[in-house]
Amino acid sequence: MKNIFKGFIMICFVSFIVGCGTDEAEVSGEATAGDDVLKMATSAEFPPFESRDEEGNFEGFDIDLAHLIAEELGYDLEIDDMKFDGLIGALQADRVDMVLAGMSMTEERRENVDFSQEYHRSGEMFLSLKDDPFENIENLDGKVVGVQLGTIQEEGAEKLQEEYDFDIQKLDDSNVLIQELKSKRIDVAYMDTEVAVGYKNAQDLFAIKDPTSASPGMGIAFPKGSDLVDDVNDILDEFEEDGTMEELRDKWMTEEE
Repeated sequence: MKNIFKGFIMICFVSFIVGCGTDEAEVSGEATAGDDVLKMATSAEFPPFESRDEEGNFEGFDIDLAHLIAEELGYDLEIDDMKFDGLIGALQADRVDMVLAGMSMTEERRENVDFSQEYHRSGEMFLSLKDDPFENIENLDGKVVGVQLGTIQEEGAEKLQEEYDFDIQKLDDSNVLIQELKSKRIDVAYMDTEVAVGYKNAQDLFAIKDPTSASPGMGIAFPKGSDLVDDVNDILDEFEEDGTMEELRDKWMTEEE
């Protein structure tokens, strides 16, 4: 009887330890939208859409929009900063719930992720130094054109190569592109118009718009089959109707000088 009682006490103790361990695992488990946390990935080298301020805090059009979407959905927002060319993989691996990163909705990307409806459209622009201005797309031959790796501008530059004879330099982010331009290691930076105008005004650069074609609009990306797409589309519709999107554009989009 004494051994039976000891066995009963041991079973109760083990059950208590296991129960405690289960609770701890639930608390410390990876956060997803189901845990009242909306995990968003971005690449914070793309002002005015996403960047960091002097204190290292995220800021920009997409950042404000993401916070407003999370608030409407009833979630806390968690932002993961990574290289642009790793964003689609993060969605495919279900490490994040959505991507807001000024991402153009190309057909190739649609094969791997689901997109919201379009929330912005910019087009492309060429930046060059004022003492050596790039004034006409017909002068692309022999140039070195810098683009951000994994962007629609990389694809656009490769398409332009079919008609013009120039080299493409692929770099990690837009800040590096401008550094390379000012150091004269590239002749032209090929960028999203909104981003380019900001650099043009801040760095006193020369700019012309790409006259060749309109790029796809920007969308919020989700893992294939995500239940969030319809809800986010409804929120985007609401923001367009109540003026929220216009307020964000007025706040973050730079007027060309």
